[in-house]
Amino acid sequence: MNYLPTTLPLFSLLAGLLLLLLVLIQVEALRFVYLRLGIAPITAFGLLSASLLGSYVNMPVWRLADQHVVRGEAVTIYGLPYVMPVEVDWPGTIVAVNVGGAVIPALLSLYLLAVNRLWLRGVAAIAVVAAVCHLLAVPVPGLGIGMPAFIPPIVATLAALLIAPARPAAAAYVAGSLGTLIGADLLNLSRVQGLGAPIVSIGGAGTIDGIFVTGIQAVLLASLAWRREA
Repeated sequence: MNYLPTTLPLFSLLAGLLLLLLVLIQVEALRFVYLRLGIAPITAFGLLSASLLGSYVNMPVWRLADQHVVRGEAVTIYGLPYVMPVEVDWPGTIVAVNVGGAVIPALLSLYLLAVNRLWLRGVAAIAVVAAVCHLLAVPVPGLGIGMPAFIPPIVATLAALLIAPARPAAAAYVAGSLGTLIGADLLNLSRVQGLGAPIVSIGGAGTIDGIFVTGIQAVLLASLAWRREA
């Protein structure tokens, strides 16, 4: 089940940000920060690349009951366009897990929680982001659950600075990734039954770009934290 979760212009914008990050990673300051986080710069870039490319892959996990399926080319959520899968004959709503927007960020978040010993503070930051995401998430007929793309990074950054000031970069990534997945997707699964969406992707559509931007935001936050300590 492969399809671009966003329209081509928006996907291209995210790819452009990734290329910009590749340039920034070559700066010695960011290299030092990532080494402090326990992640080599090239590994960090590889993970972010995998997150973006993995957004194209959805793994089906179960199917909801047959219903009327809404079909269309794209839908706009909070001013950003997202692709709606088009299918002529579809047996209901398929619930899938997005590789780039759920699997990779979740595994990296667990790693950062363990390495940086952020279990309690991390859970607190995740809870803050999850609460905000759940409040702002809206059901979109034909697509699933959508929310503003740039809210998770901003809330995650603030939560990280207040709750885990000693490890702001790791806390920001963890809170933004897991908080968005839990608040926007998992806590809203009960609301997708009547939306008529052919595919509801956990970590896809309006979630992937928020999580991807959170990763870049964590890098920038790490750079600022390093400069403050220097």
